[in-house]
Amino acid sequence: MSHTDVKKVVLAYSGGLDTSIIAKWLQDEYHCEVVTFTADIGQGEEVEPARLKAQAMGIKEIYIEDLCEEYARDYVFPMFRANAVYEGEYLLGTSIARPLIAKRLIEIANDTGADAVSHGATGKGNDQVRFELGAYALKPDVRIIAPWREWDLNSRAKLMAYAEQHNIAVEQKRGKKSPYSMDANLLHISYEGDILEDPWAEPEADMWRWTVSPEQAPDQAIYLELTYKRGDIAAIDGNEMSPAEVMRYLNKVGGENGVGRDDIVENRYVGMKSRGCYETPAGTIMLKAHRAIESITQDREVAHLKDDLMPRYATLIYNGYWWSPEREMMQAMIDASQTRVNGVVRLKLYKGNVTVVGRQSQSDSLFDANIATFEEDAGSYNQQDAEGFIKLNALRLRIAAKRL
Repeated sequence: MSHTDVKKVVLAYSGGLDTSIIAKWLQDEYHCEVVTFTADIGQGEEVEPARLKAQAMGIKEIYIEDLCEEYARDYVFPMFRANAVYEGEYLLGTSIARPLIAKRLIEIANDTGADAVSHGATGKGNDQVRFELGAYALKPDVRIIAPWREWDLNSRAKLMAYAEQHNIAVEQKRGKKSPYSMDANLLHISYEGDILEDPWAEPEADMWRWTVSPEQAPDQAIYLELTYKRGDIAAIDGNEMSPAEVMRYLNKVGGENGVGRDDIVENRYVGMKSRGCYETPAGTIMLKAHRAIESITQDREVAHLKDDLMPRYATLIYNGYWWSPEREMMQAMIDASQTRVNGVVRLKLYKGNVTVVGRQSQSDSLFDANIATFEEDAGSYNQQDAEGFIKLNALRLRIAAKRL
């Protein structure tokens, strides 16, 4: 398909520098009608200005949608049932937002009769993979336009020069320096580029937006009680909340107490190492609490099997395979493991730390104090049974040792 075959394209549009330039570039390069789609997934900034920018470029079909509840309920919460962490640190804040955006891009393309979809992900990053794998999974024959793989605007300086030439507004300029590349949603805000491209350089103190530094956090600890139903947080301190409300509240209280900062060098799917900084207050709290409620409600072997599967599940999300059959199969297993994950977790937040200080489940706890006690156990556990158990498990070791 040539450029002239594209009559209409749906662009994932943030209203920021890159996608504003892309909207203009698509009009000039493809001579096509552009439809913009802006998703409000809790980035913490007004999305309506994107409408004004799109209108200023002559765009007629403009979609701006509040997807916060869908994002939290159908993507973030299912992921946290798995305790998913990529490479031991990254809570997948950017990764998990992409399948929802890809789904809506395809749905809008179908609704508007568009010939193609487009995005602002660079040719060096993971997001191009995530957007496009999702799009192809949902519409196998879709045409995808990735400007970063076509144009020569391959630096921030060139992008800003193009923006100035075409009177495209640019926010967050810092003198002559390029701004950080940032991405935000209900789960996190990420920072890349600028001085962060040197993995030895400490982030500037004024870079962080959601969290106070642990040193400046309150001297008084904060306590929270999270109520779980089937593996999901349903209430905080006894107050029922929707998934998005849970995340907003935990972001606020976590940020106020210095919780959720991370500085990571990760392995991108495309092959390079990349340094990024992240603020994930709600996610940090949710991971700690979920593991705590599972610790008293989940069978040992089920928990260990989940832990075995988790790195693969996390990698699937990181690499963009949310809509794959293997992720859906694993999700069914994970969700089945959560039917008895009910109860309350009590947490202590203090100067960047999240500490579990209590957990209980009235109906589903597997913790039996009569068996676990160091005091007299009234015959609930016969300690003499351990001798045979140990000898049976030692048998292969003893046989092997005799060969030496």
